[in-house]
Amino acid sequence: MKKTIFQLSVVFLGLYAILYLFVRLGPQEAETNGKERDIEIPRAPGESKTVKNPIPNTAEMIAKGNKIYHEHGGCFACHGNLGEGDGPAGTTLNPRPRNFSNTRFQEIRTDGELFWVIRNGSAGTGMFSYSPAYITEEESWMVIRYLRAIPMEVQKAKTIK
Repeated sequence: MKKTIFQLSVVFLGLYAILYLFVRLGPQEAETNGKERDIEIPRAPGESKTVKNPIPNTAEMIAKGNKIYHEHGGCFACHGNLGEGDGPAGTTLNPRPRNFSNTRFQEIRTDGELFWVIRNGSAGTGMFSYSPAYITEEESWMVIRYLRAIPMEVQKAKTIK
């Protein structure tokens, strides 16, 4: 009897480990070769698309999001100072961190999808859950307001150079 229980436990743990790996790795894509993941493939479930950002789109909220992004949120470490996916911690990641200056990405991904990824991480990448462990939900939404402003910020920085 004890041997049967032990064998069933081993089988259960093995199946659980396999299931865990499938969930953790997420849907497989073509090899990224050191590039960011395909922006056309959603990282968040469909229902997240319709979730609206409760934070007003004001200069004050964008500035607060910028501060969180560059300070205790730590986003800049992987995504870079201008959000181009070139931060010092992100250079060794495969796939590379998301480039938020990509206007096509900004067009096709909703605030709700970005929030879901900040909250849950993105399987198969270095992006893990940041909220609520590192930043609050409200701060996550502020960071998203800042992320939406990045393409204009990058354009300004390139014009100044």
